[in-house]
Amino acid sequence: MAVETEQREAGGSSALDERERREVEELSPPRAVVVFETIRREGGNELDRPFISLFASGVAAGSSMGFSLCALGLLRSMLPDAPWRPLVESLGYTVGFIVVIMGRQQLFTENTLTVVLPLLDGRDKLPLAAGVARVWAVVLCANLIGAGAFAWFAAHGGAFSEAARSAFLAIGNQAASLPPASLFVRGVVAGWLIALMVWMLPAAESTRPLIVALVTYVVGIAGFSHVIAGSVEVLYTVAAGERTLAAFVWPYALPVLAGNVIGGVTLVALLNYAQVMAEKRPAAS
Repeated sequence: MAVETEQREAGGSSALDERERREVEELSPPRAVVVFETIRREGGNELDRPFISLFASGVAAGSSMGFSLCALGLLRSMLPDAPWRPLVESLGYTVGFIVVIMGRQQLFTENTLTVVLPLLDGRDKLPLAAGVARVWAVVLCANLIGAGAFAWFAAHGGAFSEAARSAFLAIGNQAASLPPASLFVRGVVAGWLIALMVWMLPAAESTRPLIVALVTYVVGIAGFSHVIAGSVEVLYTVAAGERTLAAFVWPYALPVLAGNVIGGVTLVALLNYAQVMAEKRPAAS
C-alpha cells in the first residue's frame, strides 16, 4: 500500500520541479494521523503536568469563561428586543472561549479529547486511565471554582450596571430552565462541537481564533449546554440569591457534564482514533 502511494505521488508530480514539489507539500493539509499525533503528544504533556499547574490553569480558565457571560449580557442589555438580537448577542458568547483557548488555559471540555487520545493509543491502560481521571477531576473542580468566583464578582463586585446584572440574571435563569433530559442532549452536542474544534486547531495555524469563534458561536446561538460557560451563568443566579447551590448541581450541572463527556469522548475521540489507527505505525510506548 505504501509503495503504491509513493508510485502514485511520483507519477503525479513528474511535471513539477523540486521547488514546486516543496510548495505542494507546504500547501497540503496535514493528514489525519498527523493531527492525531499532535494532539496525542499534547495530551501526554497534560497528563504529566503537576497538580498546581493544572489547578491554577483551570481556575484561570473558569474565571476567563466569565467573559462570555459578561460580553453576552452587555450586548443584550444594549440591544433592542428584536428578532435579530440573538444573532448579534451570541457573538459575545465566543469571547471567553477565545481567551481560554488562545491563552492556553485548561478547559475541561478540551480534555474530553486531548488526554483521552493517549489513553486510547497507549498500552498501559490502567495508569493512563488513572491519569485521565486525575486531570479531569482537577481541571473540572478548578474550572468550577473560577466560574463561581467570577459569578460572585459579577453579582456583588459593583463593576456592572443594573441593566447588565439584570441581563446576566435572565441569561442564567434561561440556561437553568430546561429539563435535565434536554440539558443532557444539548450537552452532548456542545461536547461534540468543542472536541471537534480542538481536533481542527492543529491544522488551523493563523485562523485559530476564527475557528474558535465560529464553533463557539454555533454553540451559543443554538443554546447548546457547555458545563463551564453555563456554570458561570447559573452560578450567577446562585450568587444573586435566585437558586441554591444544590439546584445548580441538579438538575443543571450533572446532566450537562454527562452530555459534554459523552459528546467529546464517543463522538470525537473514539471516532477520530478509529479513522487513524490503521494508518499509525506501531507505537513504541
